[in-house]
Amino acid sequence: QVALVESGGGLVQAGGSLTLSCAVSGRTLITYVMGWFRQAPGKEREFVSAVRWSSGATFYVDSVKGRFTISRDNANNTVYLQMNSLKPEDTAVYFCAAGRPGLFLTLANKYDYWGQGTQVTVSS
Repeated sequence: QVALVESGGGLVQAGGSLTLSCAVSGRTLITYVMGWFRQAPGKEREFVSAVRWSSGATFYVDSVKGRFTISRDNANNTVYLQMNSLKPEDTAVYFCAAGRPGLFLTLANKYDYWGQGTQVTVSS
């Protein structure tokens, strides 16, 4: 019912910027939350940011607060993650996710749909 496709990953120098996009098929359910997670080699998938589709309320993990901005484009059914002041520790595969996690926005297992991932590499 819901399909997600990420794009925009690439190689960037530390301190640089990159914007990720997540295209959502069809019409996103108004009750859905859109989340961004990332996974580095040998590490578990971790929460980065989320936005409630209906209200636009946003949430961020402390480590990216002030550097990353999540947004949604209702007309184009697209979610973005603007990443500024990138650090080498931001290097990971970034995944877009959709679900109805309720208050548990930071838990990956509360999301039902996932994109294929896009690689972000930050050089030091």
